[in-house]
Amino acid sequence: MGSRGEGWVIGQFVIGAAVLAATFFTRVESPLWLHYLGGALFILGGGIALAGLLRLDGNLSPFPKPKDGNHTLVTSGVYSLVRHPIYSGVAIGALGWTLWWGTLLGIALAVLLFIWFDLKARREEKWLVEKYPAYAAYRTRVKKLIPFLY
Repeated sequence: MGSRGEGWVIGQFVIGAAVLAATFFTRVESPLWLHYLGGALFILGGGIALAGLLRLDGNLSPFPKPKDGNHTLVTSGVYSLVRHPIYSGVAIGALGWTLWWGTLLGIALAVLLFIWFDLKARREEKWLVEKYPAYAAYRTRVKKLIPFLY
């Protein structure tokens, strides 16, 4: 998947594009409340992802491998609730998007995106443990993708 995890990034964009494309081809009728739930999840996911992006500041990289140099492990803010809030937020937002538009294929692809992020996070965490000795303890305190659950 590349020395910095480039393949993981490409994969998430391909799946994300498929989620978006599915909304134009596979719509089904669904109850109005499901559309509203989707809208709420889309907004919630966007907020979580944005909070993660802002909290990382100079540590932010498009690749799962941590940046070289003297960077710090971020464990505060949204990172005190979930270890990978950007992945969580994007996955929640993708699910919300597909519920809003009522697309069964999109829901399946959003689940695939969540699985992709889970696998990507596993690889990323191996690098994080190598770079930050405190990461092992952080990992025991904070859930990976879903606060308090997983």
